[in-house]
Formats: sequence, C-alpha cells, structure tokens
Amino acid sequence: MASIREHAGDAPLLVPTAPIENVPAHVAIIMDGNGRWAAGRGLPRLAGHEAGTSNIRRITQAAGELGIRYLTLWAFSTENWSRPAEEVSGIVRILGETLDRELGELHRQGAQLRHIGSLDGLPAEMRKAIQDAIELTRENDKLVLTLAFDYGGRQELLAAIRRIIADGIPPDEIDDALIARYLYTTHLPDPDLIIRTSGEYRLSNFLVWQSAYSELYFSPVLWPEFGPEDLEDAVRDFSHRERRFGNISAEAARMKRESA
Repeated sequence: MASIREHAGDAPLLVPTAPIENVPAHVAIIMDGNGRWAAGRGLPRLAGHEAGTSNIRRITQAAGELGIRYLTLWAFSTENWSRPAEEVSGIVRILGETLDRELGELHRQGAQLRHIGSLDGLPAEMRKAIQDAIELTRENDKLVLTLAFDYGGRQELLAAIRRIIADGIPPDEIDDALIARYLYTTHLPDPDLIIRTSGEYRLSNFLVWQSAYSELYFSPVLWPEFGPEDLEDAVRDFSHRERRFGNISAEAARMKRESA
C-alpha cells in the first residue's frame, strides 16, 4: 500500500509507506468549515463553498487510491435552506457547475454517482442533469460516490416510517432489516467511518440510523484544506481501532471467564 501525499500540482501522489491493513469500506464525510475558511481570508462565504466543492475531486481520487469502496459526502442539509437566499442559490449554482465540469472525469475513473435526500428543491433541468449522471455511471464499480443533498437523518426516518405505514406492513413484521430497506441508503452498507472536518464534535442529523456503530473521526482541518494526507490519517486511525458492535472484546471476554 502506498501513502497519498500531494505535490506542487495539487494532484495526489503515491509515496511508499507502511501498509494500511484495515481500510474502511464505507467512509462518510461531513464537509464542514467552508464559511470559516472564507471568513479567515476576508472572502465572501460563496468563495468558501467554491473552494470546498473543488476539494471533492482530490478527496474522491484519494479515496479510490486508498481502497475505499464507498464514499458519501454531505453537500447540503435540509436545514441549509434557511440560509440567506443568495447563499443558497449560489450553492445550487456551484453544484450544477461542478457536476458539468467533473462528471466526465468521475466516469473515466470508474466512479458510480448516487444521491440521497431530495431533489425537489432544485430546478427541473438540474434534477435531470443529476439523474442523467446517475444513469450514466450506474455500471461503474471502482468507487460509489454518494452525494447527500437536501438530506437530514430524522427526515429520512420520518419518510421511511410513513412509507412503511402506507404499505400496510404489520407491526410485528417491522425489524431493523426492514427499516433499512426503506431508507435512502438501502443499497449502501452502513458507514464504517464518519469524518467531520473543522473541529466540530457532533453528527448534526447525519445518517442517524446508519451511524449506530460507525467509528467517528473529528478533524480540526477546515474542509477546503482537508487533503489526501488528512484522509489517510483518518483511515490509519480507523485501522487501529477495535470495532465491537456493542459486544465486549475478546480479551475482555477472556478476563471475565478467568475471574468467574
């Protein structure tokens, strides 16, 4: 396994290093800090969103190089609609421009594009562009890149519950597996690792159901500056953790038996 570091051209560069033996299959990222990045440079907030959106390409490429199979990026929450109209329209414009600019390269690299959340708040032509991009990349299998747009975890659960009721499913047939099938993420594995940038220590309504046993990693780096090396650091940190999924470790179990 090689390490991902950047050179002067801002493209990921593979550098030999110690292998990562336990790479998470699914990494989800809360891309936070665009506004603070812009404010720290005396720039308008939209400049931060521009920089943050441009960062998606290098992180997506780095994820593929590290062997991550699923990458989910939270681009816009249901609560973000309450921001100033000029900022919201700017974010939507940036998303459309980025899709036009990056789709060909994503397709060439074998990335499969998916969406979770709602597209109802977008202009019709943009909804169609996103749906066309999803269809174009449907058969790609190197990396599944999911954009969470107009997404909220509680809203996702409410939508799932309403559909379960509408389908007339008896209460005694409702279990974890059934609920998972009604979520937006029905075709995705739960995230192994959730990363939040910018130094905030909360999930903020992101993947509420799916994150029950996810490992969490909080980076102080603002999203526009979060580079391939930061992603690798998070993956390496994950690789050293013992995942218990609610169970005690094998060592703790042994000690418990010996003390009985």
